[in-house]
Amino acid sequence: QIRPPRDAPVTWYTTVALEKMKSYGAIYLTPFSHRLAEDINDPEIQRLRCRVNYHALRFKPNIMKTSSEIVNKLRSEGHFMSIHLRFEMDMLAFAGCIDIFTPQEQKILIKYRKENFAEKELVYRERRLIGKCPLTPEEVGLILRALGFDNTTHIYLASGELFGGKRFMRPFKAMFPRLENHSSVGPGKLEENTRGLAGSAVDYMVCLLSDIFMPTYDGPSNFANNLIGHRLYYGFRTTITPNRKALAPIFMDREVGSTAGFEERVRQVMMKTYVGGPHKRIHPEPFYTNSWPECFCQENPRNHADKCPPDNIYEVLENQFRSEENEESIEVKATSQTVSISQTEETVI
Repeated sequence: QIRPPRDAPVTWYTTVALEKMKSYGAIYLTPFSHRLAEDINDPEIQRLRCRVNYHALRFKPNIMKTSSEIVNKLRSEGHFMSIHLRFEMDMLAFAGCIDIFTPQEQKILIKYRKENFAEKELVYRERRLIGKCPLTPEEVGLILRALGFDNTTHIYLASGELFGGKRFMRPFKAMFPRLENHSSVGPGKLEENTRGLAGSAVDYMVCLLSDIFMPTYDGPSNFANNLIGHRLYYGFRTTITPNRKALAPIFMDREVGSTAGFEERVRQVMMKTYVGGPHKRIHPEPFYTNSWPECFCQENPRNHADKCPPDNIYEVLENQFRSEENEESIEVKATSQTVSISQTEETVI
């Protein structure tokens, strides 16, 4: 077991990590978040990241099957949108955005922050104005309504236990009553398969396959960042990413009664955000959020390795997804010298 440096260069893995692997046969890297530098001047290494993230790593067949059943149920009623609502206690305490809660709730958040994060003085108004506060459910609803979504919009909600109780969800539900989660859309046996971490895995797959995806807090959220990149990788699927910093003063004006032109101001901000199309990655945007252009093929490439495959990629992906559903088990046979995987170029979609 070894601890990689944060944002380590490739040379760390080809020297320190490789030497340990030669000595012990296998190594356990922990922690594993942000352990390889984002920008690497080696296209093959960057492409390898995509092959690992979007092809080699797969959820278990039961997760894929449950996700598929939920998506099919949702699609039987038409198009649907998925929202990753990050409004749980850990995120609110981490962000330091506690002023909207009751005194008792604030005590809980302060206690949680002291026990889990470095001590730091955080001012709510300042945090909000720089875009560090997660959007409230009501703010999410107001954004969607300003963009033209109405009460017939079918929404799948991916979230943990929301902090502050049902009162924060009431305004959102009033605007968008067709609201589902993995428990409501899949009662009975489906619900049994979505408990604990399995529920998060199912949420990931449903969000990946939704017609539109909207993360409410993409900052340090690996769930949202990976989903944004995953959807971009498989066909530039529509993703609405609110600019919390630009939206904050608009919401703050509304809270003090200044509502003139509210929806138009929201639309003006949202028109400037990317919705899943190709765009140049600019620091600090993570590679896993936007792997364009390194992980995308080209019709007229200079390098043969960048050439697009002749197959229809959408048909390939659909066939692979169906084959995943039918699998009952995945067998991985390993020896101390080699690891062989029976299927190649498999994907999670």
